[in-house]
Amino acid sequence: MPDTVQKITPFLWFDTQAQEAAKFYTSLFKNSRIVGTTYYAAEAAKASGRPEGSVMTVEFELSGQRFTALNGGPIFKFTEALSLVVHCDTQEEVDHFWHGLAAGGEEVQCGWLKDKFGLSWQVVPRVLLELIQDKDPARSNRVMAELMKMKKIDIEPLRRAAAG
Repeated sequence: MPDTVQKITPFLWFDTQAQEAAKFYTSLFKNSRIVGTTYYAAEAAKASGRPEGSVMTVEFELSGQRFTALNGGPIFKFTEALSLVVHCDTQEEVDHFWHGLAAGGEEVQCGWLKDKFGLSWQVVPRVLLELIQDKDPARSNRVMAELMKMKKIDIEPLRRAAAG
């Protein structure tokens, strides 16, 4: 346990794929790791209907942000009501995370996707926020119109739209 504990930790409920998901996510993000794994002991396994000795939780870090994944069963599913945003500095970074996270999942629109576990992500270049917050509403509107045509966000068409 680190000396300072993160104040808020996202807790992700999976059916049986917590360990697979944690390995997948840590393979995509630099400075990421599996921190620890707990297993269902006899009483918890009996109460949950999970096999004794099977993975219960996996604690992991993505770029220093701590998460916990739980194998809690099929009761709850992810929805778009919660998404994780990946802020990117370059098109190369956008492409890396988009293609990695979307593999086996579903591409949605405007930088949104669902990964193969059903978790929603937004892969967003930082420059997008600057462009849509431009003080010139005409520039901002052109950027938004261009963004609405995209699934994966491409920076250059957004810059061209801003320029007119």
